[in-house]
Amino acid sequence: MEEGVDYYFNEQGLMVFTAAYHLKRGYCCKNRCKHCPWNYGKENKQATSKPITKQLNLNDPPREKDKDSQV
Repeated sequence: MEEGVDYYFNEQGLMVFTAAYHLKRGYCCKNRCKHCPWNYGKENKQATSKPITKQLNLNDPPREKDKDSQV
């Protein structure tokens, strides 16, 4: 695992996995992860067995608003 690619630490010091990490892992753990590419636990969206990759740019670092919230 590589910091900044697979995970980052938020302002509270918690490790947050990125969508890139979840895609490498290959399955949804159903823990309502913040960057879940399968949308598990997201409001008004149903979980899917296929990752939502077209909405993600895995080369970009996490956005500032993503760093502030946790899930």
